[in-house]
Amino acid sequence: MITICGAGAFGTALAVSLAKNEPVTLWARDPDHAAEIRATRRNARRLADIDLPENITVISGPLTAGTDPCLLAIPMQKLGGFLTGFGDSLANRPLVACCKGVDLATGLGPTGLIDAACPGSTAAILTGPSFARDIALGLPTALTLACADESTGKTLQSALTTPNLRLYRTTDTIGAELGGALKNVIAIACGAVIGAGLGESARAALMTRGFAEMNRLAHALGAQPGTLAGLAGFGDLALTCTSDQSRNYRFGLSIGQGTDFDPSVTVEGAATARAVLARATAMKIDMPITHAVTALVNGELRVDQAMDMLLSRPLKEE
Repeated sequence: MITICGAGAFGTALAVSLAKNEPVTLWARDPDHAAEIRATRRNARRLADIDLPENITVISGPLTAGTDPCLLAIPMQKLGGFLTGFGDSLANRPLVACCKGVDLATGLGPTGLIDAACPGSTAAILTGPSFARDIALGLPTALTLACADESTGKTLQSALTTPNLRLYRTTDTIGAELGGALKNVIAIACGAVIGAGLGESARAALMTRGFAEMNRLAHALGAQPGTLAGLAGFGDLALTCTSDQSRNYRFGLSIGQGTDFDPSVTVEGAATARAVLARATAMKIDMPITHAVTALVNGELRVDQAMDMLLSRPLKEE
C-alpha cells in the first residue's frame, strides 16, 4: 500500500490516480479536513468535483511505520518541519518528495531535507509538467522520477506508473529538483509581464533567458547537462509560464496588474526566489531574472522598473 502525506490538490490527485493500481492511504494534516473527505468522498477544499475511489483511506494524526513508499505532497517550506515531526514513522522507507522549491531555512531542496532528517530512508522526487486537476481527471501526464539509488528508482517507477501517469526515471536528483524549483521563479516573472501588458514577446524572452539562467545554476551545483532539457526543466517551464492554472504564474499576474493575491494559496516560487538569490550571490553566479523577481516579491521594484533593469544590462552573445 502507498501512503501519500498531504491532502492538498496534488496529493489528492496522486491518490486518485494511484488508486487504479492498489489501495492508497491519504494523510491530511487537519483532522476536520480528513473527516470531511471521508464523509463526502470528495476533497471540497481542493478538488471539489472529483470523487475519491473507495480504496483510498483518509487518515490524520499519527502515521504507521512501514517499508512501503511514502509520497510527501507537503508544501516546500513546511516539509522540514513535517520530516522532523514524523521522522520515526518515515524511517527506512522510500520517501518521494512531490513538492518544488528550495527551503529558506537551510537552502536545501526536497531530497536534501529528506537525507538530513531521515538518513535511513531513500530519497526521491517526483516532478515535471503537471496540474493536479489533469491527473485527477485521468488526463495523460508525464513526469520525472529522480532517485540517486537506481534500483529503488526502478521499483518506484513501476509502482507509481498508472494508466494516465507515465514516469521517466533519472538518478539526477539535483537537476530534477532544481528544474522544478527554478521554473516557478521564471513563471512569476512571466505572469508579471503579461499582467502589466508588456506582451507575449516579452514572455518568450523571459522564458528563454530564464531557461539559460536555470541551467547556469544547475550545472554549477552538479546537475547533469541533459536533465533540465527534459520534463523536469523545459517541460515544466513551458507549462507553468503559459497557463493560468499555475499558482506562480497567477501570482505574477497579480503583481503585474497591481491586484491582491489570495494569501492562502501556496506560491513556492516566492520563497524559492529569495533562497536561490542568496545561494547564487554567494557562488557569484549571475541570475538577473531571479534578482528581479525577488525585488518584485519584496515590493522593492515595480514591473516596469524590473524590465528596465533587465533591458539595460550590457549587450553580449547569446
